[in-house]
Amino acid sequence: MSKFGELIDLKVPVLLDFYAEWNEQSTAMHPVLRDVAAALGSRGKVIKIDVDKNKELSQALRVKGLPTLMIYKKGEMVWRQSGEQDATTLMGILKEYV
Repeated sequence: MSKFGELIDLKVPVLLDFYAEWNEQSTAMHPVLRDVAAALGSRGKVIKIDVDKNKELSQALRVKGLPTLMIYKKGEMVWRQSGEQDATTLMGILKEYV
């Protein structure tokens, strides 16, 4: 968990994607998140978290639906939503926190 704290305690927004390889909606988000990461550049960070490999963290954050997306800024969650999102929507939300 302390490693998680280091990941989210940044001055730039951090978009977390909780996913599973067996979940179709999760895998459909992979190219979208690549585009978002490329568009953000150094102004933000995109981190993918496999729920099967990080069960404790997923349970602690009450991740139920996949994919679950969260934005953290300076260690605090500022946005959260489950389900697929398109790159334009995600960039619009992230711009609020850049």
